[in-house]
Amino acid sequence: MPFHLCFPLIASLLFAIGLMFVKRASSSGAGPWAVTLVTNSWAAILFSGLWFLGGTPQPWTLYYQPAIVALLYMAGQIFTFLAVERGDVSVAAPILSTKVLMVAVFVTVIAGEQLSLTTWVAATVATIGIAMIQRSGGAHTPSERVVFSVVCALAAATDFALFDVLVQRWSPAWGSGRFLPLVFGAAGLMSIGLIPFVNRAIVRERTTWQPLLTGGFFIALQSLFIVLALAWYGDAARVNIVYALRGIWGVLLAWIFAHWLGGGEASASRGTMRRRLIGASLLTAAVIAAIAAR
Repeated sequence: MPFHLCFPLIASLLFAIGLMFVKRASSSGAGPWAVTLVTNSWAAILFSGLWFLGGTPQPWTLYYQPAIVALLYMAGQIFTFLAVERGDVSVAAPILSTKVLMVAVFVTVIAGEQLSLTTWVAATVATIGIAMIQRSGGAHTPSERVVFSVVCALAAATDFALFDVLVQRWSPAWGSGRFLPLVFGAAGLMSIGLIPFVNRAIVRERTTWQPLLTGGFFIALQSLFIVLALAWYGDAARVNIVYALRGIWGVLLAWIFAHWLGGGEASASRGTMRRRLIGASLLTAAVIAAIAAR
């Protein structure tokens, strides 16, 4: 496996672990605004360390680029946490991986890259797996919750797909030591506007702030891995197919820790969870195909 694909592999596991803690915090009443605020604050701190890598100064007329990318990241975060708060991790995590197909389209349309047939097949297989998960709502899982989770996860996937392609397209001119700290610093500043919507009384409770801080850190850390892979190596299509493994990690971890999470997985039938696992497993096949497309 190419070395740079280790970055999204690690990020996929960190993301799934982070979602476990985020779901726990949400079950305690944290809400998506608090989760977004904490996660983006962690990201601003982590990415600020990249400033020492240096970069190329750009004219002020190009500062719209990190601003747009920051907006896409923040919107993606909000939709992700809405999908987790009001839905199930085992639904949201795999659906978020539709980003692999969106990235394949966007890198062709926006970045002008020509992708191999194998990469397109891998992206399609991943999408079929996601369709299976979408149809896995059981008798104990309200269909409205599944639909809401799917819609929010798809919206998040679209935002993050555009985010990935634009990072790959714009960051080389700036250098990762300038573009990325500006992006995540801007996202952190934007998140300050969410403070009035945060239920501070609930967040102060230990059962809420502990998983909130932990989950936010893991989500921010995985962002560091995935964004550095895109900024340093490009290859957005294959990076995102490997990153789609977060779907299978999400299903497995949600199933194992169902009662701790407090989500719909605790009442979902074994058949429902098996269908979700089969769908997520197709993503693994897509990963293998993507790695083979060298």
